[in-house]
Amino acid sequence: MLDQPEETHGDGVAPELKDREVLLSVNNIEVIYNHVILVLKGVSLAVPKGGITALLGGNGAGKTTTLKAISNLLKSERGEVTKGSILYRGERVQHLSPSDLVERGVIQVMEGRHCFEHLTVEENLLTGSYTRKDRAAIADDLDLVYSYFPRLKERRKSQAGYTSGGEQQMCAIGRALMSRPETILLDEPSMGLAPQLVEEIFGIVKSLNENEGVSFLLAEQNTNVALRFAHYGYILESGRVVMDGPAKALRENADVKEFYLGMSDEGRKSFRDVRSYRRRKRWLA
Repeated sequence: MLDQPEETHGDGVAPELKDREVLLSVNNIEVIYNHVILVLKGVSLAVPKGGITALLGGNGAGKTTTLKAISNLLKSERGEVTKGSILYRGERVQHLSPSDLVERGVIQVMEGRHCFEHLTVEENLLTGSYTRKDRAAIADDLDLVYSYFPRLKERRKSQAGYTSGGEQQMCAIGRALMSRPETILLDEPSMGLAPQLVEEIFGIVKSLNENEGVSFLLAEQNTNVALRFAHYGYILESGRVVMDGPAKALRENADVKEFYLGMSDEGRKSFRDVRSYRRRKRWLA
């Protein structure tokens, strides 16, 4: 494994959040699909209250599997957590259903948005409050969502399937907010979006974190933007955490710059220019 950045803290909490309660704790979990395929190989991470934690890595590194392990969505894909533990507020939650987790305050925004195409934007948002009975509070929360996503208010009567990719991502996040979550698991929010929209989405995530106190664990391939908005980051390779540390330390780490930000001491460098055997040797040594 690579040397850790000098500012890395082994407890998985950024220095500015050291006095915060750890909401979510993933402890050395292994995940197996179809009783045969080992995908996660001892993954551990922590999400503090009020923090934005980034889970980084390339396609197939195990980011989505980690989120689905936390939200208990593995069974539908014949996957299971076979070792380790997942704690939320100090209590084991591996036995809980996804709906039980939502009631505890944990909700996942899936990769690819998954809006209900034939429902209007507003109907999509209201599905997020399906289990709630407090109608007045639901109306207030809908107004809150529209305050963060004014574009959704403009398109509220439009069928979600006819909105843009950015608007669908906003709709998916807004729908999650309607359940009044404490922690949101956000999977690949930048996927398929133009750079300007990516900045807008991450800016809203930051605002929700700072103004509403929502904690985030976001899985993202766009390392550059994720580390600019996150407090702490974990880098996955082949189902293992190979590096973790405060976002600032990771941004300044030479290996992260070279392999994930396209930079080296010689200037900008394409990921395609790095020989795969050299990369593998350096990460896993």
